Amino acid sequence: MIAKTMAELEDILAEELIALGANDVEIGTRMVSFTGDKALMYKANVHCRTALRILKPIYNFKAENAGEVYDALKQLNWEDYLSLDKTFSIDAVVFSHIFNHSKFVVYKVKDAIADWFSERYEKRPSVSVTNPDIVFNIHIAHNKCTLSLDSSGESLHKRGYRIAQTEAPLNEVLAAGMILKSGWRGESTFVDPMCGSGTLLIEAAMIALGIPPGIHRQSFGFEKWSDFDEDLFSDIYNDDSGSREFMHRIVGSDISPKAIAAAEKNIRNAGLKKQIDLSVKPFQQYTESPAPKGVLITNPPYGERIKVDELTELYAMIGERLKHVFTGYNAYVLSYRKESFDSIGLKHSKRFFLFNGALECEMREYEIFSGKRDDRHSRPAGEGGKFKSEGEYKSFNPRKRSSGTESKTRKSSVEGRVGQDGRNPDRRSFGDESRSGKLSNRKDENPRLRRSPDKGRDKQ
Repeated sequence: MIAKTMAELEDILAEELIALGANDVEIGTRMVSFTGDKALMYKANVHCRTALRILKPIYNFKAENAGEVYDALKQLNWEDYLSLDKTFSIDAVVFSHIFNHSKFVVYKVKDAIADWFSERYEKRPSVSVTNPDIVFNIHIAHNKCTLSLDSSGESLHKRGYRIAQTEAPLNEVLAAGMILKSGWRGESTFVDPMCGSGTLLIEAAMIALGIPPGIHRQSFGFEKWSDFDEDLFSDIYNDDSGSREFMHRIVGSDISPKAIAAAEKNIRNAGLKKQIDLSVKPFQQYTESPAPKGVLITNPPYGERIKVDELTELYAMIGERLKHVFTGYNAYVLSYRKESFDSIGLKHSKRFFLFNGALECEMREYEIFSGKRDDRHSRPAGEGGKFKSEGEYKSFNPRKRSSGTESKTRKSSVEGRVGQDGRNPDRRSFGDESRSGKLSNRKDENPRLRRSPDKGRDKQ
């Protein structure tokens, strides 16, 4: 099987799969291949926080042109995967000098399916772009072609809890990856002082409580497969053996009342209101930390909608508040501008390279020490070499946010039944995510893990 993910999250995903019992785990680019049974496929969809899709390869072949793709696919017994009464769609990922357009590949796959059924029944299944029963994925790397079934359906970053959002919400998979890379698993207080619509807060709460990320989803693609085992899936979904107690607090704030209103809706929908404290509060108004020690992870504005001078002042303020208020914390800041990190004025202890959409970003770790340790650069970080006072920052409003629209809930049998612990009483949580850091430093400890320089060199 193939688990798709974002660039630079492959190691974390590999650890998640190994923790679930996957074998032959091999890291590629934006993907991890592994072997396992049907139960593992179900578990990977429900439990993997950093997976975007779980694909099940069903046919491998080579093709030097579009005609050979069509001919090879005509040899497949399509009735093993599709019937006349079901709709389908095709996703294509092409990384090849032979095939220049992925849409052309999609047309050839569709033609092969349609002609196969038409020759036998004079009918063919219908294509559905919006809500297909079966999703096929065709991956072409040079002349090597792999046809897979998409067991996930909608991308797994669509957890199902988001019913409101701000202008640029953080992707749920990226948020979970940031937290898992930090090493935090609920051992201390978690703070996001620029929380937006609450994605980092919700993902942190689900990690701390052992709540699977797929617990709120309406459905998975494999539920419409002909070999779907409802009893097996129900057992996996309802297994709450991985749940655990969280003894600390998750604290979120934002300068925007609209952002906090959106976060409140999402947190309530996720059933996590009791675990998360929210307030409308600018970062610069923090005069004391919520707890003596903890972890702070945040995603400040990058500068697309504010002036460079304002951006410099914003990041200088972040560095000043971290140094003087959050001593004893490990802080993690995501950004993509070197100048922004320079403005923070603190020495980082670690750097993690990540992608936020198309932006190549960094998440930097800062260990905030008390005392006289000089973690700041010598250059001034504000006008006249001094940091502005809280009052001078109060009018600064770097990003505008607006709430989104509500999404559909899961099936009617579970509507409105999510409890305060974040679980659905009809389908509870299971499993336990990996508690370790990057695999690159621990490769020898995992005999089931391999790294491939060639495998998965695709574009998504």
